[in-house]
Amino acid sequence: MRFRQVHLDFHTSEAIDHIGSRFEKDQFQRMLKLGHVDSITIFSKCHHGWAYHPSKANLMHPGLSFDLLGAMIEAAHEIGVKTPVYLSAGLDEQLAVRHPEWCIRPRYADGGDLFRPGYHQLCMNTPYLGILLSQIAEVVQNYDADGIFLDIVGVRECYCASCIASARAKGIDPRDIHAMRPLWEETYANYTNQVSETVNTLKPGLPIFHNGGHIRRGRRDLARMNTHLELESLPTGGWGYDHFPLSARYAQPLGMPFLGMTGKFHTTWGEFGGYKHPNALRYETALSLAHGAACSIGDQLHPLGQMDEATYRLIGRAYAEVEAKEEWCKNVVHVADVALLSVEAAGSHTADGGHDSFTGQSDAGAVRMLVEGNILFDVIDLESDFDSYQVIILPDYVRINEPLQSKLHSFLDQGGRLLVTGESGLQAEGDTFALDLGVKHIGINPYQPDYYRPLQPLDHLGEAAFIFYSTGQKVELTESGTELGKRENPYFNRDALTFCSHQHTPDSGDYGGPGMVESANGIYIAWNVFEDYATKGSLALKETVLFALSRLLPQPSMRTALQAQGSATLQKQTDKSRYVQHTLYASPVKRGDGIEIIEDILPVYNIAMDLRIPEKVQQVYLAPQMTPLDFTQKGDRVMYTIPELECHQMVVLAYEEES
Repeated sequence: MRFRQVHLDFHTSEAIDHIGSRFEKDQFQRMLKLGHVDSITIFSKCHHGWAYHPSKANLMHPGLSFDLLGAMIEAAHEIGVKTPVYLSAGLDEQLAVRHPEWCIRPRYADGGDLFRPGYHQLCMNTPYLGILLSQIAEVVQNYDADGIFLDIVGVRECYCASCIASARAKGIDPRDIHAMRPLWEETYANYTNQVSETVNTLKPGLPIFHNGGHIRRGRRDLARMNTHLELESLPTGGWGYDHFPLSARYAQPLGMPFLGMTGKFHTTWGEFGGYKHPNALRYETALSLAHGAACSIGDQLHPLGQMDEATYRLIGRAYAEVEAKEEWCKNVVHVADVALLSVEAAGSHTADGGHDSFTGQSDAGAVRMLVEGNILFDVIDLESDFDSYQVIILPDYVRINEPLQSKLHSFLDQGGRLLVTGESGLQAEGDTFALDLGVKHIGINPYQPDYYRPLQPLDHLGEAAFIFYSTGQKVELTESGTELGKRENPYFNRDALTFCSHQHTPDSGDYGGPGMVESANGIYIAWNVFEDYATKGSLALKETVLFALSRLLPQPSMRTALQAQGSATLQKQTDKSRYVQHTLYASPVKRGDGIEIIEDILPVYNIAMDLRIPEKVQQVYLAPQMTPLDFTQKGDRVMYTIPELECHQMVVLAYEEES
C-alpha cells in the first residue's frame, strides 16, 4: 500500500458544461509532484451517476467530450503514481430519478422538503446491482486501474418493494425489524461477493474497498469483505479528533493493510475553496503513521479539470514529511499493555446514527483518557486474543454472556486483570455480577449526580468529594473486595419541588457505598466514568481511572511525563530489528459551529521516555533526522530524552537479535 494517497472527489452536476476542459497532463503531473503524491483515487462514476469516460454500461457526463479517466491514469502512471478508481455505488442520482422504485425506502418518511437538494440512496436488492456490476466490470476490463473504491455502501435498512417481496418470499414479516435484519445483511454480503467475483474474474487480486464512512468495531466479517481498510475520518468534517485513534487502534490488530483518510478541507467533502492549516495536515498524517497506517487526503477536483495549486502546496507540506518517514513505518506491529473492549464491539452501541454515533461516548471517553494518560493500548472485539494483554477494560455498558465470561475467566487464570466500570460486568440477563469483582450489585444508584471520595489523594486535585455526573450502580463490598474510594450521597435529587442552587444538590457526606473496589481480578468503578468523561471532561474522572490503571499495571511498557495534549505509541518493526516510538503534540480547538481545528503547534522540550524493551538495544536515534540519542538500558528498561518535539517525532531503538 502506498503511503501518500489523495482521494480525489468529482461529483459534478449535469447543469455544468465544459467538463475537464482545462485538464492538462503536464499540470496534473506537476501538482502530484508538488504534493509528493504517490497514489491518487480517481473517478469513473460520481454521485450524480455520470461516467467520466466513454461507457456502454453507463451514460457519460453530457458536458464531457473526452476520456478524462483514461487521461488521468495515463498521466499518473507516467510518473509512477498509482490510480485506484472510484465508483459511487450507493448513490446514482440520474438512475434514482429514472427508477425511484430502486431507491432505499425508509419505514417512516422523514417529512423533509421534496425539493431539498441532495442524493437518494439505491438498494442493492434491486436490478440496480446488475447495472453497477457491469459498470465495475467495464472499468476493470478497459482501464489499468490499481484498485476499486466503492462508496456509500453498507448494511442498510430498506422497505422498498424488492425487499418487501424478498422478505415475504422467505416467510418474514416485514413489520418485524429483527426478522428483517438478516435480509439486509444478506443483501450487503451478496453485493460484496458479486463485486469480488466480477473484479477477480477479470483482474485477480485487484484491491477492493467498500466505504461506509466507518469500520464497525466487532464486525470482522464486514471488514474482511475488503482487501484493505480506508478509515474515513475527517476531524473537521464531523468525525472529530476522537474517531481516528479509536478506529485505528481497532484496525491495526486485525492485521489488514489500512490507511487513515482525512481531508484538505476546512470542513468536509464538497467544499470548494476551503483549506485547513498546514499544521493540521502535518499532524493528521503523522497520527496515521503513529498508528501503523498509510495516509490519504481528500480533495475535490473543479469541474473544468484543473488541479488546484494551493491544495497541492498544502498537501505537499505534510507529504514531504511522510515521504521522509516511510522507511520506519512499514510492516509494524503495535505494542500494547491494555485492551479496551469496545462497547460497539460488545453489541451495546450501534453506530448507525451518522458521524456522531461512530465513536460512542463510552468508547470515545475511554480512548481520550488512555491517550492523555500515555497508556499503550489496543481496541479489541470479542474475537480478539485477550491473553496478549495485561489489562482489559470493560467500559460502562459491557454485560457478560456465557462465551465472554468463559474467555474472561481464561484471561484471569493467565494472570490478567480487569478494569470494569458502571453496568459492565453484570450478567447479560439479570442483575448480578458474572465475575468476582469484590462487590455485590444492589441496583441502579438512586442519586444522580452524586459524589466520589477517593481514599488516596488524586494527583493534581488532592482530597475532596468529586462530582460524578453519570449513572452509577449501587454496590456492597464483599469479602474479596478492598474499598479504594467511596460514594457520598447528595442531600436529595434535584427536581421542581426540591432543589438547591444552580445545578445539583451539594454533598451530604452520607456514605452511599463503595465507589471503587479492588479484588484479585481487578478494579471496579461504580459509575459510567468513560461516558462521563466524553461529555464532561472532568479531571477527577481521568485521574481516578489512571490511578486504577497504575495499580493494575505497575510496570507499563512506556512511562513518560508527556502532557495531556500529546500522544505516544510504540510500534515494532520486526523485519528491521527495531522499535519505533512515535510522539505527537497538538491542541485542537473549537471554532465556529463546533469545528475542531489545529493551527498553532508549539514545540515541547526535553521529554523523558522510559520504555520496557526485552531485547538488547544497540542504538537509539531520532528519525528521520538520524541524530543519535544518549540512552541507558537497565535490565529491560530503556531511558532516553527527546530534546524537542514539534508536531511529530520518531525515535528508533535498534536492537540486537539473539543468536
